[in-house]
Amino acid sequence: MGVIAFPGLAEASVNEQLEQREMQKSRILIVDDEQAIRRFLRTALGVHGYEVFEASTGEDAIRQVVNVRPDLIILDLGLPGMNGIEVTKRIREWAQTPIIILSVQNQESDKIAALDAGADDYLTKPFGVGELTARLRVAMRHARQSDAEPIFSSGDLRVDLMARVVTRAGEEVALTPTEYDLLRVLIRHAGRVLTHQQLLKEIRGAGYQTETHLLRVHMSNLRRKLERDPSNPQYILTEPGVGYRLRVEA
Repeated sequence: MGVIAFPGLAEASVNEQLEQREMQKSRILIVDDEQAIRRFLRTALGVHGYEVFEASTGEDAIRQVVNVRPDLIILDLGLPGMNGIEVTKRIREWAQTPIIILSVQNQESDKIAALDAGADDYLTKPFGVGELTARLRVAMRHARQSDAEPIFSSGDLRVDLMARVVTRAGEEVALTPTEYDLLRVLIRHAGRVLTHQQLLKEIRGAGYQTETHLLRVHMSNLRRKLERDPSNPQYILTEPGVGYRLRVEA
């Protein structure tokens, strides 16, 4: 692969600076065989207050996860030897450290395989620093949240998971059991890309993972009830050819 230029190495906003203080001790492991990309990411993330470690192979990455105990891993799929999907599977045997995949364009099958293996998110090269740091914050925030957190809120969407009550802009929204289960799964993995197969397995069971047409119907109905403009969704975002993501807003 050649050297890739990345836009967006700009001065952080006031809100970003506040988040920097919170994340100053967060450790990021960058796993990429291209030295230029590692150097770029080290500089960009260093500016945002992260402590950065590097690995150029999958084998080295696994050693670093053991020794460094990073808070998040940025992992290239196209590694020599042990590829990114195998690295993800190996790490998931004993650690739940958030993993963000780096991928070249038009490799949806690889993205799906990595997500199914346990990755939390992916970015397509080239990408901007602002988008990368936003994804890092969401992934680490989600990793630190308790599974027992009873209230989810994003923008004007509020879900009381204990009472099973969903409201949008203060108005209660009536969902079918399947729609609610789908929303609950998205909330549990908020900010993370979930493949069609992962969602179907969670809400329908292992025998229904090929019924993507049913998932699209349920998702369309859920968007119609939750989104101001279902054709331009604010919360439930489509990752083309891969799955869906529940966007988290302040």
